[in-house]
Amino acid sequence: MIKRILVLSQPVAKVARDFGLSERCAYKWLARFRAEGFAGLHDRSSRPTCSPRTIHPLRVARVLALRRRRLPGFQIALAAKLSRASVSRLLRRHAARLAALRPPPPLGRYEREHPGELIHFDIKQLARIVRPGHRVTGDRRHDHTPGAGWEFLHIAIDDHSRFAFAQLLPDQSARSAIAFLHAALAFFAKHGVTAKRIYSDNGSCYRAHAMRKAVTTLGLKHRFTRPYTPKTNGKAERFIQTSLREWAYAHAYSHSEQRASRLHPFLHNYNWHRPHHSLKLKAPISRLRLDMNNLLSLHI
Repeated sequence: MIKRILVLSQPVAKVARDFGLSERCAYKWLARFRAEGFAGLHDRSSRPTCSPRTIHPLRVARVLALRRRRLPGFQIALAAKLSRASVSRLLRRHAARLAALRPPPPLGRYEREHPGELIHFDIKQLARIVRPGHRVTGDRRHDHTPGAGWEFLHIAIDDHSRFAFAQLLPDQSARSAIAFLHAALAFFAKHGVTAKRIYSDNGSCYRAHAMRKAVTTLGLKHRFTRPYTPKTNGKAERFIQTSLREWAYAHAYSHSEQRASRLHPFLHNYNWHRPHHSLKLKAPISRLRLDMNNLLSLHI
């Protein structure tokens, strides 16, 4: 359009009509081109540069200050001399709900006094590795591998010592969870830890009748986390994060079997050598109170 007006010297009215525009609109684009060149022909926001009915920033600041005093919306509207709708709109825009002004609840940190008093259980789903994925190649186009399936990392960690055990199992059924429970108890017993209670989320495998029967037979007490509250099982969640960062995603594995072969070395390093912040930079094995003979026989 600009070329036809300026280069071909065609009348503005005719060019505007050919492009289906008003003559005023054609003159507007012509003025932009003359003022700014080709940069002036790009689309611009339709937002007005001046909005006379916009609430003054000082009144907005007053509304937010009144909200910080925990006043409800209708009292703020009376004090600021604004409509309730305007106040409500401002509070939504600035995310100034009353719930957002309350201080966060204090963290209920706890730690059992002796090893074995409480052992946390959890499960993490991991995709099977058929070929290196985007974490290695940086290319997501070939990440989808139909039929690769999943494998499940079952974990158990002692509340007092953070001594941990984990196994990769093909599913998260009650049968697998019970098998892992027996394996975990045997592992802890080998290191002098006698389990008294177990703690888990509300997954179907932990709520199953078979699991309840197995726990009762073993003479254990089973406690469950509050629904949708993973922080109550925080030690297990934190161990899973560490496992993902230092084992599952720490190397460029070419196959799931290669990843599985490195699980035991990771657990050994975690339990025997890795410093733990909550243990004053000591390894979890330091809290099991084993004598030197036990340490030498178990450190394999």
